Amino acid sequence: MSNQGASTGGGIRRILVTGGTGFLGSYIIKELIEKGFSVRAIRRGSKLPFYIPEEILNKVQWIEGDILDVVSLEEAMDNIDTVIHSAAVVSFVKKDREQMYRVNVEGTANVVNIALEKNVRRFIYVSSVAALGRTATGGTVNEEKKWEASKANTHYGKSKHNGELEVWRGISEGLNGVILNPSTILGFGDWNSSSCAIFKKIYEEFEWYTPGINGFVGVEDVARVASMLVESDISGQRFIVSSDNWTFKKLMDTIADSFGKKKPSKQSTPLLLSFAWKMEKVKSFLKGSKPLLTRESARVAMSKTYFENTKLLDAFPGFLFTPLDQAIRKATAKYLETVGRGPHY
Repeated sequence: MSNQGASTGGGIRRILVTGGTGFLGSYIIKELIEKGFSVRAIRRGSKLPFYIPEEILNKVQWIEGDILDVVSLEEAMDNIDTVIHSAAVVSFVKKDREQMYRVNVEGTANVVNIALEKNVRRFIYVSSVAALGRTATGGTVNEEKKWEASKANTHYGKSKHNGELEVWRGISEGLNGVILNPSTILGFGDWNSSSCAIFKKIYEEFEWYTPGINGFVGVEDVARVASMLVESDISGQRFIVSSDNWTFKKLMDTIADSFGKKKPSKQSTPLLLSFAWKMEKVKSFLKGSKPLLTRESARVAMSKTYFENTKLLDAFPGFLFTPLDQAIRKATAKYLETVGRGPHY
């Protein structure tokens, strides 16, 4: 594998990844290690991701810390050349909001401030298309979209938008930075959490689908883009990272076909979804668990939003997205291999 760009002048680039035990963060680490970079990553007592090869994880310098703890963050950033900030809380549950805003906004401010203090050469912030905002009527979103207050925006989107403001502040103060806005990320991971949960629902032959349209992208493609930007001098820009705009029905059908399972056959209406999230709220309260569906996630499922990827492809003409159906087949094959083999399944 080529190590082109892995070293500059004095030697191998030393990269700090926040959120390294998360779904996307762990794939970013895998990509960086395979390219020959020296990687340090912050963990907060988290188990290492079982879906990343052990030989990759063993090459990482793991640091116990937290982006809300500036002391540990300062230590983690010592002698670091590049920071990839992917740590975030993703939730549509009301009780998680306070912590989500703290991590996604205050935590990002901490990372930006210490990166400025340490004169970090390169800063890559992993945001989300949610930070660009949605509108009730849907439509097409590109990098020029301005944030607008709307009931269609989730609190997660608001927290990531506010986190981006901290990054733009850092850039205005001299940080060499860039922002990535991935759409919904698909791939092989822990299907009890994050966007991986869609695979589990389809494996269990979930019957319902919504008429919404959304952008989707393979996790390995997002990791490749992050790696390319480590080796790029582009600064003060954002890039939407989205492979295809599909209906939720097409996504669920493709996953079902790959699993050899029944496709969802019942279309949800706004009224049915409203009833469903209210019932889920009651059920989760009685069980003391997190609801699988909330008012916010129901709105997203009904939205018809298209995301453009032209800016990224123009900036990196050699980059090609993995066809979404191919990324799904690869993920489902790995899920099938591991079903029933471990505590995650």
